[in-house]
Amino acid sequence: MAKEQARALISVYDKSGIIQLAQSLLQLDYEIVSTGGTKRALEAAGIPVTAVSSVTGFPEVLDGRVKTLHPHIHAGILAIRECERHQQHLEEQKIMPIDLVVTNLYPFQATIAQADTTFVEAIEQIDIGGPAMVRAAAKNHNDVTVLVDATDYDEVISQLQELGEVKSRTRKRLAAKAFQHTAQYDAMIARYLSERVNIEAEENTSPTHLTLPFELVHSLRYGENPHQASAFYKDPLAEKGSIALAKQLHGKRLSYNNIQDADAALMIIQEYNRPTVVAVKHMNPCGIGQGDTLLQAYERAYEADPLSIFGGIVACNGEVDGETANKMRGLFLEIVLAPSFTSEALAILQEKKNIRLLQVDMERRTGRRWHYKSVSGGLLVQERDQEKIEKDDCRVVTKRQPSDVEWEQLLFAWKAVKHVKSNAIVLVKGEQTIGIGAGQMNRVGAAEIAIRQAGEKSEGSVLASDAFFPMGDTVEATAAAGVCAIIQPGGSIRDEESIMAANRHGIAMVFTGVRHFKH
Repeated sequence: MAKEQARALISVYDKSGIIQLAQSLLQLDYEIVSTGGTKRALEAAGIPVTAVSSVTGFPEVLDGRVKTLHPHIHAGILAIRECERHQQHLEEQKIMPIDLVVTNLYPFQATIAQADTTFVEAIEQIDIGGPAMVRAAAKNHNDVTVLVDATDYDEVISQLQELGEVKSRTRKRLAAKAFQHTAQYDAMIARYLSERVNIEAEENTSPTHLTLPFELVHSLRYGENPHQASAFYKDPLAEKGSIALAKQLHGKRLSYNNIQDADAALMIIQEYNRPTVVAVKHMNPCGIGQGDTLLQAYERAYEADPLSIFGGIVACNGEVDGETANKMRGLFLEIVLAPSFTSEALAILQEKKNIRLLQVDMERRTGRRWHYKSVSGGLLVQERDQEKIEKDDCRVVTKRQPSDVEWEQLLFAWKAVKHVKSNAIVLVKGEQTIGIGAGQMNRVGAAEIAIRQAGEKSEGSVLASDAFFPMGDTVEATAAAGVCAIIQPGGSIRDEESIMAANRHGIAMVFTGVRHFKH
């Protein structure tokens, strides 16, 4: 059956640019077929539209749940134009081919992102007919053009106007984009339902098939090194307090390493309530300071390691004011991250061309936050380490009890060591880290690095260890440096050896019962 006129089926939830597209298609002598709200919007703009029900001979039913699920629609999309048998079937059934499908789907993602959305409301936003049409058109992209993104409208119209057809390569690219669109859509639904099942069953069942509906933010210049390609993707349901939702106020685009370091700094700073500043280098804290003011906290973070902070990332949990910004201005920093900046602080810091300023909501992350790590041929998935420890959760195992001041410093140190690469030792004194031993092959080595960095400041300091002491040698080394209190998980078969060493040197030691390995 000869095709008298090209036909486009338009059925979209997001109607951005749809009037202009339809007008251009009319000028190209396309017949436009449409449904429901899209049809009404086009007709209101004076565009002649053929109702889907006129094509199918069947009305929309079930409150719109069934509109386009009909052979007269799907056969028109799926028919191979050069296949005589397919063309014979179309002629026998009086089915007209469909050459262009323009569809985007119900807003499932936007619906479930709203805190007050009910389960029933979410389920009603699961599109059925839309994905079916998109997949059909994408499968038959040799003959059919599929559009799921308004940013592609102009390119398709331009090719139709100039060439009378859409280029084969463009149809193939749009088909790939369409399958990405439906895959992401289905992944969001699978994620939502899986989480609901786990919540209702009060368990953490790992799905048989893991689908990750991440969205491209932008490609990056390179990865960890210039010879590595890279890109930044975000979780479409990213919560407040996520680096993916940071607002950049100044500076060039973040690099791959910048994003990793900024995320590490953000996770650390969210541990603290008092005015706190964290300096990060290569995803490890090099200095953490607290104070009565943010300026005091910054000064303490800087003094913790004036060498390593150079070229680092600084995160603040309070508004950066002019006085603090003035202090920062004298140092080369890659990024300053804070919930807000005063206008004076912005003016001061924006004078530095190479600094990036990020505004980030400091609200602590809630709920289960998954961490993904790729390995050769696979993916490791675990919950983020969000375990919190307070004084009442700890057990004093030595004769000497920590003083009130020591307790404050121990808990400060415990929050810090959680974010240091294992094996990790952190020394704290006077509301600042004074020595950090990170990523060592043995715990004594990490302690020695922290002690060496602290120098004379180690006298009267407290120590945090991310995992238990396998034997008493670490206690002996820290006792010689003047450490007065230790916080560690405990749980070694040789705990008694460490306890005896602590008692011998008059050191208070507490067990948390929680390990914080960070590989």
